Amino acid sequence: MIKLWHFACTLHARFVALVSYLQSPFLLVVRLYWGWQLAQNGWGKLHNLDNVTQFFGSLNLPAPHATAVFVASFELVGGILLAIGLLSRIAAIGIAIDMFTAYATADSEAFHAFLSDPGKFYVADPYTFLFAGLLILIFGPGKISLDTLLEHRLGQPRLQKS
Repeated sequence: MIKLWHFACTLHARFVALVSYLQSPFLLVVRLYWGWQLAQNGWGKLHNLDNVTQFFGSLNLPAPHATAVFVASFELVGGILLAIGLLSRIAAIGIAIDMFTAYATADSEAFHAFLSDPGKFYVADPYTFLFAGLLILIFGPGKISLDTLLEHRLGQPRLQKS
């Protein structure tokens, strides 16, 4: 019995080590795909500012034109930063805030259905961008990113002790 347990633990450890090699390529795919999608979304909004401004006005957002310009510009730049893996966690927290705001303002019914009707929550438009942003915020951009390249080239900044 002990040999079987040891064999199972060894097999599990090898499986975990093998699957761990997929972390950085997976994070790269998430960043490239969802970063590109978000950048396209921002680009589209920038080229339809009148419609976006009108939509934001219908949501009673303050300064709808300025808000539309800000959101569209952020989504374009944030999407590009996410895709290339530069300032990834900063971009990711901005994306998460952007998508929580989108839920709260444009799709509040889905947002409030988080616990009562999860299906309504995860089929809403902001969900995948929110999920991608939170994934990169929590796990980082992975080894295949400009953030990692810069860390290796420039060295990681060290926190000063008081």
